[in-house]
Amino acid sequence: MATEVIEKSQNNAESFGQTQRKDLWWLEPLLYAIGLGFFIIYATWAAFQGKHYEYGPYLSPFYSPLIIVDWWHFSPAFLILWIPAGFRMTCYYYRKAYYRSYFLGPPACGVRSLSKSYTGETAFPLIFQNIHRYFLIGASVLLFFLWNDVIKAFNFNGEFGVGVGTVVLFANTFLLTMYSLSCHSLRHLIGGCKDSFKCGYQHKVYEKISCANEHHMFWAWTSLFMVGFADLYVRLCAMGVWTDMRLI
Repeated sequence: MATEVIEKSQNNAESFGQTQRKDLWWLEPLLYAIGLGFFIIYATWAAFQGKHYEYGPYLSPFYSPLIIVDWWHFSPAFLILWIPAGFRMTCYYYRKAYYRSYFLGPPACGVRSLSKSYTGETAFPLIFQNIHRYFLIGASVLLFFLWNDVIKAFNFNGEFGVGVGTVVLFANTFLLTMYSLSCHSLRHLIGGCKDSFKCGYQHKVYEKISCANEHHMFWAWTSLFMVGFADLYVRLCAMGVWTDMRLI
């Protein structure tokens, strides 16, 4: 009986997608593919527009900080979007998402991979995933500009005010901040690369980041779609499709 189970397991592993799992294992990578694909298409389209990124005190996060130079004849979004794009592309969580959904290696646990060999991230081109920690630094710098944009979103012609756009930009920046604070690389930077903690304060910060890191997937997806919605909101207001409602 044991021999038959082993032979059956070996036969199931001969071709891509073979598995003994009975659950809907394909649903998760499918949702990954749809979610990431939708955002990539929209973000690429929005970046190429080069217009409708400002409305009143609001600035689209795709264009922040807004850099206008004479020698650059393309959309200003491309001057800064490579930083958050690289941060997400090399993110530990997103690697799992698009490895499973697009590279099918493997599409799910216990399911035969499309590739018959696995070399990890120690060889070209996946070895470049190790620069994630440097993109973390760049993304952290951008957060200062985004929070500055939130402050400006309270200023309506010199008077304090709150519009729906203010709430949208605040929510977007908050989620992006939590996504960065829950980053695996930041956790390693605080304490993972040391044999012991030198002070109690460092250990407390490490524990807080570890708690946030447990929900990194949540922050990754909510911040992804919120940054897209924030750009869409500002864009549609600038185009006259939506009217920004003043709350205060």
